[in-house]
Amino acid sequence: MNFSESIRIALRNLRVNVLRSVLTMLGIIIGVAAVITMMALGTGARTEIVAQLRSLGANLLLVNPGSQSAGGVRFGARTRHTLTEEDAAAIAAEIPFLDAVAPGVEGRAQVVRGNANWATSIVGTVPDHLVAREWDVAVGRAFTLEEVDSAAKVALIGATVAEKLFEDADPLGQLARIHDVPFTIVGVLGTKGQSAYDTDQDDVIFVPLSTAKLRLTGTARSVNRRSVEFIYVKVTQEEAIAGVKDEIERLLRQRHGLPPRAPDDFEVRDLAAAVAAREQATRTFTLFFASVASLSLVVGGISIMNIMLVSVTERTREIGLRLAMGARRRDIRSQFLIEAVTLCLFGAVAGTVLGFLSVLILGKATGWAMVISPEGPLLAVAYAAAVGIFFGFFPAYKASRLHPIEALRSD
Repeated sequence: MNFSESIRIALRNLRVNVLRSVLTMLGIIIGVAAVITMMALGTGARTEIVAQLRSLGANLLLVNPGSQSAGGVRFGARTRHTLTEEDAAAIAAEIPFLDAVAPGVEGRAQVVRGNANWATSIVGTVPDHLVAREWDVAVGRAFTLEEVDSAAKVALIGATVAEKLFEDADPLGQLARIHDVPFTIVGVLGTKGQSAYDTDQDDVIFVPLSTAKLRLTGTARSVNRRSVEFIYVKVTQEEAIAGVKDEIERLLRQRHGLPPRAPDDFEVRDLAAAVAAREQATRTFTLFFASVASLSLVVGGISIMNIMLVSVTERTREIGLRLAMGARRRDIRSQFLIEAVTLCLFGAVAGTVLGFLSVLILGKATGWAMVISPEGPLLAVAYAAAVGIFFGFFPAYKASRLHPIEALRSD
């Protein structure tokens, strides 16, 4: 008996008991749909994380001031003014393999333009900030070092701020007031999107660092007007990040006069490593939930084995007759194995369709990022076929071992 004939007989036997076949496939259908949905959710999450990683800028280190303590209570990062512009200049001058060093301060303020106003983040920084963050200027230009030195009242605005304050109007050359100080808009930043912490990176205004200190946030730093709240450091190549991080820590400890056993009064963070760790955690959870979902495929396989055992009992006389007419035992074994695999494959196809529908519905209902990768359906179908072979083998083997005479005598 050839393969095509075995397939034809298998389909005929499945059509004889359609309801039983559908109920038998139910575990496979649910399992495949669950695996596809879980993998789509995980792939979507990883895609968002990779996009966030790219939006930060490659090979980026962030230096933050340390935390202030009082009465045993620590107030968190950036509560001490331990970093200065001189620290940033020393990092740029003494540490190799750097593309950019950008000190800065930040805060929030209400920005007013005509009858429109918007609360946004104000970042005082230097032109190298755009280099470190790999942030393009979509319209206009960036401010210059000369404008930083002269504390010029110029500003770069993010795409969100441009939309809220200017709508369809051209913002270049327009005035916007920050803390009642008029700033001239010289450029609009390119779109960055959401950050790794789910904040809108385009909801920001960049102004020269000196201008921010003198006119916007300087009173908060009356103790040390040279202090900064952060320093972005862009490393030339990824392999040098760990070494540069150690060199920055050594240099700042030396500049701040810290004794050997004293804790750091600053923090150096590898932003890419933090996001990559989050991506790895997401991957692990995706595999875990997909593994849990695949357990329903095992349950479906067990139900297929039970139904195939029942089918062997019901078709004992048929098996005996075929053996008596010259059918080989491997033909009987192949016949029942093909029926089990066919059940699983039909269930896998139906589960794939259900999985695609569930991904579309869940994505629209929740707004989550859902990405169906090709390996998801392929893996689910391959696993379903393996389940059919594994759980169908025992019934097929039992059918092939029946004795023709005993099989013909059965009722």
